[in-house]
Amino acid sequence: MMFPSKITTCILVLAVYTAAPSESTITCGTVTSTLARCIGYLTNSGSLPSDCCVGVKSLNQMAQTTPDRRQVCECLKSAAKDITGLNTDLVATLPTTCGVSVPYPIRFSTNCDTYVSITCSFVCFIIHTITFFFECGK
Repeated sequence: MMFPSKITTCILVLAVYTAAPSESTITCGTVTSTLARCIGYLTNSGSLPSDCCVGVKSLNQMAQTTPDRRQVCECLKSAAKDITGLNTDLVATLPTTCGVSVPYPIRFSTNCDTYVSITCSFVCFIIHTITFFFECGK
């Protein structure tokens, strides 16, 4: 009779793993202040300061959940509207230039609600499913 109990436990663990927080803990103020050192570079007004890449990496570390990534995406799009002279090519390649891999394109047309959510949720689902079958198979 251990088999049904093990399945129930594994299903509960999978449900807990796949449940994601619904609200972001990152504010737009945090996003803009973290990336403020990048503005000169992104407007062709200067070279890439090392502080900029520190900010990009820090923001990437902060945004680990779907709601956080979605919030960062929306904040960046909103802030970009207020900055004149942004070089969209530099904006799009900034994460790569700073050595950060982002699972969605950096474009002003990116739909933060669908693309960011689908990408993160799909990856998280795969990871949790693999973990589930590995743990439950023992």
